[in-house]
Amino acid sequence: MRILRNVFHLGGKELRSLGRDKLMLILIGFSFTAQVYLTATGLPESLHKAPIAIVDEDRSPLSSRIVHAFYPPHFLTPELIDQYATDPGMDVGLYTFVLDIPPDFQRDVLAGRRPTIQLNVDATRMSQSFIGNNYIQNIITGEVNAFVQGHRTVPVLPADLEVRARFNYNLSSVWFGSVMELINSITMLSIILTSAALIREREHGTIEHLLAMPLTPFEIMTAKVWAMGLVVAVVATASLVFVVQGLLGVPIEGSVGLFVLGMALHLFATTSMGIFLGTVARSMPQMGLLMIVVLLPLQMLSGGYTPRESMPEPVQNLMLVAPTTHFVSLAQAILYRGAGLSIVWPQFLALVGIGGVFFVLALIRFRRTIGAMA
Repeated sequence: MRILRNVFHLGGKELRSLGRDKLMLILIGFSFTAQVYLTATGLPESLHKAPIAIVDEDRSPLSSRIVHAFYPPHFLTPELIDQYATDPGMDVGLYTFVLDIPPDFQRDVLAGRRPTIQLNVDATRMSQSFIGNNYIQNIITGEVNAFVQGHRTVPVLPADLEVRARFNYNLSSVWFGSVMELINSITMLSIILTSAALIREREHGTIEHLLAMPLTPFEIMTAKVWAMGLVVAVVATASLVFVVQGLLGVPIEGSVGLFVLGMALHLFATTSMGIFLGTVARSMPQMGLLMIVVLLPLQMLSGGYTPRESMPEPVQNLMLVAPTTHFVSLAQAILYRGAGLSIVWPQFLALVGIGGVFFVLALIRFRRTIGAMA
């Protein structure tokens, strides 16, 4: 009971200390509200008002048909230019796409010569150029086929392909981006808060006060873990309900309570990792550099952005020791596919084991650190 009481009161001290840190509170609020919303809605799902110019050297009914096939909202109204204005216009960023229809294009099409149309793309506008390339190819192919046939027909395929999109019926990137950004914010903030709490104690000299009190390193560390983990869990749950589900309208198929339980196990591992990094870094600038080295692999190689199956096998095996790998897997299974505990229990068990190992390693490092200070 004495240990529990000490851990509880020390955790309360951590919460009061965090409450006085206005910059950290702003970071927490921004990460779980505006950051989630902007990341989910910032990437375009389709082409929108892309600037395009067309060099029509054919001046035929077919080329005119192609020119008039580009219109808002996917493209701005095409600007007709000559071939000498292509490079200057793209150099100053006036056009993302410049389509060059060669002379005698219609005659060559009708003669079956398969002429070539040149498409110049400003690849520095990465999202527009990647999506628009396919748009333009489909538009030109459709217009040429319709012109040759004299009317639009639906091609008869030898087999019908019936596509059913599961778990994301509209193929909306908002559904994916919001949940993944929430997961990234949980991981980032849990590590930052616990490491910052420890570094702040060292910089302010209050760690010596704690060492002078009848407290054990286990009690001091456990208090930081549960307090910072509680803050992240509460704010992340509110973000899931009010931002992801409410504001963005992302349907949650599974149990929010089961997701929160998995998040608690994940926080147990990441807050312990934060304590370990806090004992390695001597200042917040050093901690910032460590976060770059640690956080990027945790986010990029966890299977959230890229399927793990497409990664090299050594990377897949190495990332099994990372808590984010298992947390991403269980979060997607619960929130997207409505999985229950009978499905995600292996991920839960993995997080318990990984969290236990990280906690013991952090405690050993923490004891050595405060022992050197004593």
